[in-house]
Amino acid sequence: MSSAPHIPVLGREAIDHLAPREGGIYVDATFGAGGYSRAILDVPGTRLIAIDRDSTAIAGGAELVERSGGRLTLVEDRFSNLAEVCSAQGIDAVDGVVMDVGVSSMQLDQAGRGFSFRLDGPLDMRMGQEGPTAADVVARASESDLADIIYLFGEERHSRRVARAIVADRQETPFTTTRSLADLVGRVVRSKQGDIHPATRTFQALRIFVNEELEELQTALAAAERVLKPGGRLVVVSFHSLEDRIVKNFFSERSKTGGGSRHRPEMAQTAPSFQLLTRRPVIAGEEEVAHNPRARSAKLRAAERTDAPAHDDREPSSWPQLSEIMRGG
Repeated sequence: MSSAPHIPVLGREAIDHLAPREGGIYVDATFGAGGYSRAILDVPGTRLIAIDRDSTAIAGGAELVERSGGRLTLVEDRFSNLAEVCSAQGIDAVDGVVMDVGVSSMQLDQAGRGFSFRLDGPLDMRMGQEGPTAADVVARASESDLADIIYLFGEERHSRRVARAIVADRQETPFTTTRSLADLVGRVVRSKQGDIHPATRTFQALRIFVNEELEELQTALAAAERVLKPGGRLVVVSFHSLEDRIVKNFFSERSKTGGGSRHRPEMAQTAPSFQLLTRRPVIAGEEEVAHNPRARSAKLRAAERTDAPAHDDREPSSWPQLSEIMRGG
């Protein structure tokens, strides 16, 4: 199984922390080009459920499914539904879950997917084939909603300036291509030589919003907590601060022990459901960054499931919601 055409960022470190063992059952929650899946299947007797919402990735994995001898089940779905996906396969508990969060290199490199301003294409940005596109959001969202989306999900400090320019220009000509939007952002956001492209943060924000990526991640982490056996491992690789903050906070909350002091009685606290394997995030080395600049922002965090019950599901997020924005809410 080992002739992998694609090595994911921090791939070796992710598999080392996952520590797949012979006969174990694992979930590759973000199949992509199948790098993690191949490494897991290299361990004799492993069984693997791999998930991806991108039909192109599913089609690309058909050969690996055939070569796996029945050990790999590939499912087109959102990774937030991983517990339901496992249940549909007759599996209630697994030995490990690995996630590589965010957009894949394959998606960025296809102009027709509309993820990148480097390649002119339709302003789409959807990881799956369902729901509104980025062009729909840019066309329908109010100026204040656009500013919030670009600020919260892109951390763009010029978000109000960008939103104002979008609303002014879209009245005359709708934004339907990546080039048209990137050109507008480039006109209103000044940058110095050596800075990232002015449109980087706006494109990140729209992609995250269109795919509901942060909600997906929060839900997927809680789902993994429910399906992992005691001793099972959860490994997550993220690529920007918003994702990493969610993963860090999830592991921190789930691994808390003790509390209180001699001045205040110890309050009842839910038993920790995870034990941290990484006190600090694992980052890529110089050689990997030189080979793949995208690795520069990657952070890996991992934890091992205890025998405590899963914690209650998270509170609803306070972020702008795609469904409300599209219906004018």
